[in-house]
Amino acid sequence: MKFRKIFAIGDIHGCSRKLTALLGMLPLDPHLDLLVFLGDYINRGPESKEVIDILLDLRQRVQNIVFLMGNHEHAIMEYAGTGDPDELRLLRPLGVEETLKSYGDKQVRQLRDLSFLPREHRSFLEGLLLFFRAESYLFTHAGIIPGEDIQTCSPDRLLSVRGPFLEYTGTLKETVVFGHTPFLTPFVTRDRIGIDTGAVYGNLLTAVELPVNRFYHA
Repeated sequence: MKFRKIFAIGDIHGCSRKLTALLGMLPLDPHLDLLVFLGDYINRGPESKEVIDILLDLRQRVQNIVFLMGNHEHAIMEYAGTGDPDELRLLRPLGVEETLKSYGDKQVRQLRDLSFLPREHRSFLEGLLLFFRAESYLFTHAGIIPGEDIQTCSPDRLLSVRGPFLEYTGTLKETVVFGHTPFLTPFVTRDRIGIDTGAVYGNLLTAVELPVNRFYHA
């Protein structure tokens, strides 16, 4: 399918005010354009619940919209699925307590069955995609592992890759649009576009308009 424009938005991490401001800047046609979110909507920042509320509202208004899974969403879903204490220990440094606070100071034990989430929010997390292709672009949260089939790559590795992807000196078959690794300004090469600019660390939330590579910041 051919779109008028494609927009992708980087890691939000509970920064709902920046998300609202950024969305207000985009010259988005809700019927003709594609809007892709690259994951990591929650944790670290103070407004994870508000972010997902905004995304659910957008889903009702934007015809072509895609939500990818980030490593933060995957970590929560993995713990809920396995109950593995090691998974819980991984969640704490990811800032999951901020997410629980945003849902009304919920308890850590509620991560086990996701009972802190409204039903619609849980369904949202369960429906996140690992990657998405549109035209000449591959959208994924952290990148790819060059030489490895993305279809068979484990989510743990796909959602956390950095070095093997960023340092790869060959040419990729598609232009990969990704988040996960924070940069002060967008990372742009001939076949890679990184748009996590560290919104939750006091920097800006970034969107890219394709194919013109126009960037928007809030």
